[in-house]
Amino acid sequence: MSSLSIHPLIQLKTRHQFRAKKPRKSIAIYASSDNPQSQRQQQLNLSVLRFTFGIPGLDESYLPRWIGYGFGSLLILNHFLGSNSDTTQAQLRTEVLGLSLAAFSAALPYFGRFLKGATPVDQGTLPQDAEQIFAMSQNISDAQKEDLAWATYILLRNTNTIAVLISIQGELCVRGYWKTPDNMSKDEVLDWFKEQIENIGLSDVKDTLYFPQTTESEIWEMLPEGTRSLLVEPVLQATVQSGNKTENNEGFILLASSIGYAYSDKDRAWIRATGNKFRSKSTCSEL
Repeated sequence: MSSLSIHPLIQLKTRHQFRAKKPRKSIAIYASSDNPQSQRQQQLNLSVLRFTFGIPGLDESYLPRWIGYGFGSLLILNHFLGSNSDTTQAQLRTEVLGLSLAAFSAALPYFGRFLKGATPVDQGTLPQDAEQIFAMSQNISDAQKEDLAWATYILLRNTNTIAVLISIQGELCVRGYWKTPDNMSKDEVLDWFKEQIENIGLSDVKDTLYFPQTTESEIWEMLPEGTRSLLVEPVLQATVQSGNKTENNEGFILLASSIGYAYSDKDRAWIRATGNKFRSKSTCSEL
């Protein structure tokens, strides 16, 4: 356990490593494990698992590039310095094949970004005038705080997102770069976000809202300048009354990105699965 402090607004303890076998963090969302839809949901949630060395500042997604550079350099050194005799045709073919594999390994991260359909967020695309904050409501349990903190972390880490807001039953967790008024306390910031949500009408959203190419005139007041993609994923709870099935809005997940077309179909499906985990928790508490 280590202390996580992104902003002086709040400090809480969270885990750096995802523990898939932790009983309380069950991945299952629906009560029946035989349901094919539940199995698909579990597969989507497993996309959060990611290979990591745990070294701060190291992006493991570029590991194939450094491996390719390293082995390619060794092949070149071996060709010019490793032998004084004439190079055979078989050795040349082997070296060409090795260099080709090293080049493919070095280019693999670029292929991954291209196939995903978007480029990762870097420091050059982060908003300059927005404030990086991390705040959440205090009227929730420590377990819920940990869940919200972890969910916002993986959404920022695994998607092209610069700002994330999760609202569950009126309680908020806000993280990332936001355009907020200056000199506001923690409670005032959360109240300000709740006021913005009420003015926009996000509390009643029941359908996914995705704007892959927003313009400056469409940006809401709380979003940072330069927002190009916006996704609002509702968290719906199905209830059955008198044989009629209805869906009630339990909350929503709001994501903002500084690049256009930031969220692919796979990203949106995974984000929906993340929201459904909060829906299952509210269901279990009511049973």
